[in-house]
Amino acid sequence: MNSIFSIPTAPARFIAFAALCAAFLAVPLLEALAQDMPRPPRNAAVRFLEPLNGARVTSPVRLRFEAVAILTEPAGKVSAGSGHHHVIVDALPTPSGQAVGKDAQHLHFGKAQTEASLELTPGLHTITLQFADGLHRSYGPALSRSIIVEVTR
Repeated sequence: MNSIFSIPTAPARFIAFAALCAAFLAVPLLEALAQDMPRPPRNAAVRFLEPLNGARVTSPVRLRFEAVAILTEPAGKVSAGSGHHHVIVDALPTPSGQAVGKDAQHLHFGKAQTEASLELTPGLHTITLQFADGLHRSYGPALSRSIIVEVTR
């Protein structure tokens, strides 16, 4: 007996189930990415406390940094007037609204850390402090500062 309805085979059922799961899991991610990026307070800034621009240092380099007039909070939650630090080594700052990369040159401080120890090779290095929202979206040049240090050994 021929029917216009058929029972899918096991592989087809698995593929349909996997697609349904992927769609279900993607909804919260898409909702989070669709959130408007909060604007930082006008007087917000980030700065290095240590080392200072032009410093001669040895490796490991101790970094201390802070955010001014904006809260430093762990990553994950997007709330106005807050974010967390990223340190970018020998690479360009991240444009406003773009997610900060995550690799050897882009270090994330998503637990709201304000200091680090950084192994650098001898020579000149540009170190950029980049503040971003809870989803790692950069606040851009307004909340970015770069220094150049010379690592002597």
